[in-house]
Amino acid sequence: MATMIEENGPSTIEPSLLSPSSRARQKLEGLLNKNMRIRMTDGRTLVGLFLCTDRDCNVILGSAQEFLKSTDTFSQGEPRVLGLAMIPGHHVVSIEVEADSLEDAHGFGPSH
Repeated sequence: MATMIEENGPSTIEPSLLSPSSRARQKLEGLLNKNMRIRMTDGRTLVGLFLCTDRDCNVILGSAQEFLKSTDTFSQGEPRVLGLAMIPGHHVVSIEVEADSLEDAHGFGPSH
């Protein structure tokens, strides 16, 4: 059973009755406040807490750190602390959720 919060309060809906977009939304909501690593088109990597996204795939990260593209494949250099950061969707190359964050999320971590 899935519980959805609606304007009139929570309601319980069978998972099989949810639309694909509702299931996708639930998965996305499950990733809120998880650590993410976002690679950008200019080679930079931002790591921070996933706080928000929108229809244009813009992403807001909290407590973000920036890692510059390194010429040495073994070192990433010192991170630059950004704090709150907005990444435009058209600059996102890939998004990874850190494994330790996933273990806390229902439906994303390894089965026990």
